[in-house]
Amino acid sequence: MFLSNDMIFSLTKKYGTPLYVYSEQILRERCREMKNLLPNKSFKVNYSAKANTNLELLKIIKEEGLDVDAMSPGEIYIEQLAGFESKQIFFISNNISAEEMRFAIDRDILISVDSLSQLEMYGQINSGGKIAVRFNPGKGAGHHEKVITAGKKTKFGVQKEQIPQVKDIIRKYNLKLVGINQHIGSLFLDWRDYIDGVCSFIEIAKEFPDLSFIDIGGGFGVPYKPDESRLDLNRLGKELDIVLKGFLEEYPNKDIIFKIEPGRYIVAECGVLLGSINSVKNSFGTTYVGTDIGFNVLARPVMYDSYHEMEIVKGNTGNDYKNNNDTRLTATIVGNICESGDILARDREIKAADVGDKLVIFNAGAYGYVMSSNYNCRLRPAEVLIDLNGEARLIRKRDTLESLAQNFPT
Repeated sequence: MFLSNDMIFSLTKKYGTPLYVYSEQILRERCREMKNLLPNKSFKVNYSAKANTNLELLKIIKEEGLDVDAMSPGEIYIEQLAGFESKQIFFISNNISAEEMRFAIDRDILISVDSLSQLEMYGQINSGGKIAVRFNPGKGAGHHEKVITAGKKTKFGVQKEQIPQVKDIIRKYNLKLVGINQHIGSLFLDWRDYIDGVCSFIEIAKEFPDLSFIDIGGGFGVPYKPDESRLDLNRLGKELDIVLKGFLEEYPNKDIIFKIEPGRYIVAECGVLLGSINSVKNSFGTTYVGTDIGFNVLARPVMYDSYHEMEIVKGNTGNDYKNNNDTRLTATIVGNICESGDILARDREIKAADVGDKLVIFNAGAYGYVMSSNYNCRLRPAEVLIDLNGEARLIRKRDTLESLAQNFPT
């Protein structure tokens, strides 16, 4: 972990809990690993910003030479604030309105549509324009059914069988199809799943001989559980290079660009979530460790049954940490939201906790703050960045009681 016990207590004393903390060093390392995945010069990495849209993190990601995906006008707005130019933003839309399409068109940002009806809408709005289409290759992968974004039971993408209709609509509105994209799902750790999806997808690409780019998607996983192995990027890169070189041997445009769109892999491991232990009790044979991290702060466990490694950091009196207490117990770690499902971890073996101890939740940089809410009128936490010099810098303020009411009409 990039935080010492002293730093944990120092940060939580200054900024309160819950608190998201990010490592600039780890963030930059993950960006560079993705950029070096393929030796091909015609290879680009588009960060899927929905994983974490903190403005300062986006600036770092841009400095590392990555482009960016957007899923909404709001993400486009934040990305442009971070300095991304229109040509660096790819709007991968899903069931958007005509107004949202116009928002991107007016800013000269390329849109990907994922249905025939949305392609028709785009043609009506921007006849003669450039467009991309998201296809569903028929194969998906992911850690939970809610994050599998390809295959027969997902809302995303156009079926291969609908290619003739795609071509008809493109001709009807004189559109220029510049790219196609896919995304099989989120959090795979076996490179074979990704390669299988890419192999299916490039068969679709062959139906369009003059594409400028092919976006082969993302979903690169990180090990959340201690017994999980890291994704073998070296093997994945080699296998992917073989597949794409084979594709280029028969594809007319040898200058085509290949894109990937990792989100989680870029930011997950650079972030931890710090909380406080507010209660410990035994109820009907179960030990409950109560924290101030409710599912309004971290939604992944309740939404996806997701596993996060957690660690109790013993409270202190001055510099005298009670780390000599190595007693361990099995407990259910819960938050402070008035819902029975507000559970961070069930029947987890942890260090015995006391009121005043701190809880560290690892791999919280992806789909953490971005999915937070004010449910129960709880305040969303602050975010802090540990820079390359080891200094802590506030990069988002904690909500205030006044901010809860700021959008009510006066």
